[in-house]
Amino acid sequence: MPVRTGRQPSYAAITVAICFVIQALGVGTYIAFGVFFNPLMEAFGWSRAAISGAASTAFFSMGVFGILVGRLNDRFGPRPILTVTALLMGLGCALMARLSTLWELYLYYGIIFGMGLSAIDVIALTTVARWFTHRRGFMTGIVKVGTGAGQFVIPLAASGLILIYGWRWSFVFIGGGVALVLVTIAQWIRRDPRAAGLTILPEDGNPAGASILPTSSLALGKSLKTVQFWTICLANLLLVFCLMIVMLHIVPHARDLGLAPIRAAGVLSTIGAVSMLGRFVGGMVIDRRGSKTVMTACFFLLLFGLIWLQFAHHPWMLYLFAVVYGLAHGGFFTAISPLVAEWFGIGSHGTLFGIVVFFGTAGGSFGPLIAGHLFDHCGSYQSTFRLITVMAMIAWGLLFSLKPVDKRARK
Repeated sequence: MPVRTGRQPSYAAITVAICFVIQALGVGTYIAFGVFFNPLMEAFGWSRAAISGAASTAFFSMGVFGILVGRLNDRFGPRPILTVTALLMGLGCALMARLSTLWELYLYYGIIFGMGLSAIDVIALTTVARWFTHRRGFMTGIVKVGTGAGQFVIPLAASGLILIYGWRWSFVFIGGGVALVLVTIAQWIRRDPRAAGLTILPEDGNPAGASILPTSSLALGKSLKTVQFWTICLANLLLVFCLMIVMLHIVPHARDLGLAPIRAAGVLSTIGAVSMLGRFVGGMVIDRRGSKTVMTACFFLLLFGLIWLQFAHHPWMLYLFAVVYGLAHGGFFTAISPLVAEWFGIGSHGTLFGIVVFFGTAGGSFGPLIAGHLFDHCGSYQSTFRLITVMAMIAWGLLFSLKPVDKRARK
């Protein structure tokens, strides 16, 4: 009979802490790109659509390579993959210091940095899903709080660095620091308890929450043939389409309304700070009511926030939007990985979640680009806000139609 070792609770806690940091640094650095919009426009005269295209390319690259990362993670584990992708993130940021042409922006940030981003969600969230079952939602929520922390701290740090050192050196400092930390912690991450040399009891006897891999998983081939899987993929595409438009264009929108650079960055940081509460509470509710319930509540908050945003013309109104939207944003990104695990198990979670992330990044990559084109054509974001409101309603409908997978199909 398997027994628990004395190291089990501590290594489970280390795993959660590592995944927390991965999320904070990876997502926070990407979101901070919104702070660089205006400096890049002032330095080169590029349009918002052109700059948005680089962020969209990075997000798309993240999704494309995320499928490969998920497959490699299932086979080889996270340590070597995180090491390589962290170096790519740092390289992409460092090269931004010598930026002079638009094609370089797309290469350095869109492709190289985007490739580095590909491991941020897949490795962190799949690793947590494999270490925990009974408390998977709660632990995922803690890890996703890291995303909110990164969204709060790094945009403000970037804004301060730009004021002191300029935007070029700011990219170097952020990229170098992030790469150094991620490469270091990559040496400590393990795929699951077995990979850490731990043997444990079934979870009912394990108060630490770590568990062996569950046996009730749907085979990869069968999962890919279900309507439910592709419904989740399409819903995530539409959802992230909306979310990334907000995250990358809320700072330029705030600047258009007359907010100073620091106060405009503060709107983005407020979203990050409040999203931490959404992630933490969402994680607890997932364990009690399931991921679908959390996502349904988040859609209600998102739609309310998007309608409010269309009438928010004063700073306090933007900050109120940031609070409502931040709760929804945090809940969404906490629920998606447990949702995949609940519907299909974790036997092939890395690959399945990688595909779901790809659909999300496809939507998220086109969203900011379309928003930039609409702004250049219309001179405001009002048409964009109306568009994403409709898209969010369609995604909510897809989620509502989602039915459980027949348990008889599980192996």
